[in-house]
Amino acid sequence: MRRRKDRGTRSMLAALATTVTAIVIWALALVTMPSASAATLFGDDFQDGDAAGWSRSGGSWSVVADGSQALRQSGTSADARAVAGAGWSDQAVQARVKPIVFNGSGRNVAILARAQSTSSYYFLGLSNSGSVVLGKRTGGGLVTLASAPTTVTTGTWYTLRLEAFGTTLRGFVNNVQVVSATDTTYASGRAGLAGYYASASFDDVLVTDVGGPSEPPTTPTVTPPPPGTCSTSGTPIGFASVNAWGQSGTTGGAGGSTVEVDTASELISAIAQSGPLNICVRGMITVPAGMYNVASDKTIVGIGSNAGISGGGLNIGLPVDDAITSPPATAVNNIIIRNLSFRNANDDSINVQMFSHHVWIDHNDLCCGYDGLIDIKRGSSYITVSWNHLHNHTKNMLLGHDDGAGAQDIGRLKVTYHHNWLNQTPQRNPRVRFGEPVHVFNNYYYYNTDVGVACQANAGCMVEGNYFDRVEEPVSNSYAGPTGRCVARNNVFVNESGQPDCSGSVQEPSTYYSYTLDDPNSVKALVTAGAGVGKI
Repeated sequence: MRRRKDRGTRSMLAALATTVTAIVIWALALVTMPSASAATLFGDDFQDGDAAGWSRSGGSWSVVADGSQALRQSGTSADARAVAGAGWSDQAVQARVKPIVFNGSGRNVAILARAQSTSSYYFLGLSNSGSVVLGKRTGGGLVTLASAPTTVTTGTWYTLRLEAFGTTLRGFVNNVQVVSATDTTYASGRAGLAGYYASASFDDVLVTDVGGPSEPPTTPTVTPPPPGTCSTSGTPIGFASVNAWGQSGTTGGAGGSTVEVDTASELISAIAQSGPLNICVRGMITVPAGMYNVASDKTIVGIGSNAGISGGGLNIGLPVDDAITSPPATAVNNIIIRNLSFRNANDDSINVQMFSHHVWIDHNDLCCGYDGLIDIKRGSSYITVSWNHLHNHTKNMLLGHDDGAGAQDIGRLKVTYHHNWLNQTPQRNPRVRFGEPVHVFNNYYYYNTDVGVACQANAGCMVEGNYFDRVEEPVSNSYAGPTGRCVARNNVFVNESGQPDCSGSVQEPSTYYSYTLDDPNSVKALVTAGAGVGKI
């Protein structure tokens, strides 16, 4: 496998990381799912400046700067293809693809699987007819096996993934399965890229093996709720379960009525109501840009696996007042946010501030925002962040916003992070100030190019039972600014991951709550199968 070259310095890594979109290996947590512990067969991000190993036919192929280095097919007057790798049978081919120019109608840019040659393969393409097309080529023209409508905008990056296992083909766009088919033409072959009379950039090519539906799962199966249901039950592990500050555990809207919302106005109104309320979100709701306040005693949960919030974010907390140094009786508390996708927030996706407490953020999918995905600050405490999939984002999770905020933060910011999938989130995983203990256990870290857990400003971080995969600096208490304290124990470090940079002692989380560690060697499979939406 070709891998990125060592950047050497954090500044170089951070600069690159702002331009690289996450490579997401989807594993459906069903009996028919592919193995969540898929092995990498091939990868190329073109950072070495060349396309060695790729066999090309037609078009004009070269490595160019397109955010990061990318493989560009710049010609539009040819049926251009490039293939690489070996004769794999069951495979998942994934790449970031940016269409640039289409020459005529019915054109597409695509990724290829099981390629016998540059004229025989399966493909998943974005068509300028406004569709995603799953098809095959058998030496002549393209044959469509399945298609679905989608918006295709030139100059926009998309993540395409084509799975081929047994006779089954599945196509994903931006991590959502949109097409599927069965076909027996090709049993094995190489991976590839194509511009069918179209110009495009390709980056972050990744090929993994993938098990077929006849294989038993290697991890416990998770049965999602039936479509159209709204699951408001569940109990957190960690600091959200602790009896403190006048609140015994986190129950959200328990005891209140249940409402269903599917418009921005309904959602914004419901989360601001006083008193306990269970809010079931149906579909992806686009809200106007901004942060929307959540009142105490709320459960906000998505229906099925396609619910979420786009365009803005949720704010949990009173207005900022730096003069307040102890929790007010009116602090927002007892909030549950579960099973929601957050996309394209113009600020934070979820912000917790001003001594808010007893908050449980669980089984969400968060990416592609402007600032933080999950930020916790200004004296907030007794919070659990669990089983979330965080990806395609640089400034991931902040805990404590400033080195000078000790008056509000010291003795607070008690947060548990467990079983989260931190998937190519370069920094703030989390970035911690003052909180103690901050408990980070059984999370799966994948290719975090700047730093994993950064524990600074006299924070105390207990980092245990995690799985670090291609993380150069997994844990540090000397990342930037005043030093903190951290204990790293029983973690797994693989694929060129570094070792912890830790010193000092930290309070034991077990003095606050009971918990059971999973075997860290099983964490990758457990988390990739169970984190995210559609799993509760």
